[in-house]
Amino acid sequence: MKLIFELSGEHPTLPVAELECVGEVLEARTQVAVAECPDPDATARLALTHAVLAFLGSSGPSLDELSSLLRDLSLSTGRPFAARVKRMTGSEVREPVPAIERLVGTLIEGPVSLTRPEAEFRLILSGDRIYLGQVLSRIDRGSYDRRRPSNRPFFHPGVMLPRTARAVVNLSLVHPGGTLYDPFCGTGGLLGEAALVGASPLGSDADPVMLAGCRMNFPSIPLFLADARAIPLRAGSVDAIVTDLPYGTSSWIRSPNLDDLYTGALREIHRVLQPGRRAVVVTHRDIEGIAGSLFTVLQVHRQRVHKSLTRRITVLGKEESK
Repeated sequence: MKLIFELSGEHPTLPVAELECVGEVLEARTQVAVAECPDPDATARLALTHAVLAFLGSSGPSLDELSSLLRDLSLSTGRPFAARVKRMTGSEVREPVPAIERLVGTLIEGPVSLTRPEAEFRLILSGDRIYLGQVLSRIDRGSYDRRRPSNRPFFHPGVMLPRTARAVVNLSLVHPGGTLYDPFCGTGGLLGEAALVGASPLGSDADPVMLAGCRMNFPSIPLFLADARAIPLRAGSVDAIVTDLPYGTSSWIRSPNLDDLYTGALREIHRVLQPGRRAVVVTHRDIEGIAGSLFTVLQVHRQRVHKSLTRRITVLGKEESK
């Protein structure tokens, strides 16, 4: 099914990249994308999307082009409906939003209700296009705030917030039932988000205090104590790996330095990951040189956390077996 996604504006590249876990992205502009999705219900797992719409059509930026599209579609509904317009930064559409909404209201046959609509047609104005769709669902972004790390039994400062953690899990393309492993699980935020999308999470850490805290937070998730440079799992035994590597200053690590830790951990991550699958590795520095000797570097996303910390979210692909 062809869908329109109204995207969050909190990051320039992550919202579109995240969509790969639910379908094939066909086109994208500022805060909007169109994708072919086999299972529209799967879009509920997205973290960086505001609304999901059934694709009805798109036009150029003029009202004449929009009017032509609406007349060709001959849309009608027996339910009370409203037409809403969202203008994104950089849109080339110059007409006022109320005028566009009135036009749509007159060219869709059916009862209009601005206060209690049972159906919503939405136009997203982005770049040189107007996208028209009917709202299917909205992402409950408030649920991520309710799961903030400070609400867990065990808390450690500096951990990833649930919305980012979910997006990182989604970048791995793990599907329900697939095993997702985190070799630096810490307090367990990535594992918790993996469980919520239906994956089978598995975690380890070299720090027994962190591992005990993770068990407090997520008692049903299998965990074990392990050095990430010597993971006690079979080669090719996990479907996806997602992890936030230690930054060093406040992290308990067994390795003599971060270069040794990163190199050894990436080798083990490559070994235990199934061929043809993805690892998503979050770091504070560039690991493309180390990772590129083992994996194909598919994506790199930079996320500024504060003045002295910018996360690098690196998506790595392991080649298929020959």
